[in-house]
Amino acid sequence: QVRVVESGGGSVQPGGSLSPSCAASGSIFRFSSNGWYRQAPGKQRELVTSITRDGITNYADSVKGRFTISRDAAKNTVYLQMNSLKPEDTAVYYCKVEELGYDYWGQGTQVTVSS
Repeated sequence: QVRVVESGGGSVQPGGSLSPSCAASGSIFRFSSNGWYRQAPGKQRELVTSITRDGITNYADSVKGRFTISRDAAKNTVYLQMNSLKPEDTAVYYCKVEELGYDYWGQGTQVTVSS
């Protein structure tokens, strides 16, 4: 059974940075692809960024140039570096691990950007 746990969210002022991470235990991580999604109150969950097992990345237009996804297969961990944060980035951020045809989600980590 794959277990996904996010950490590293928090509260920052506009223009600040956060770097949440996502650890996947029980995963054949090298065969997985990964994504970060977010869901703001009253809105649908949306894809923020993803990375394939070959390291190919994809970003939503709203975060291009500000967010960076990376992964460390040796640590079964996915990282999200978020810079120049804006109030509209406020949401619960979820990590997804796609592995051998199955999707595994974490419980989410809150990111709040406010002055």
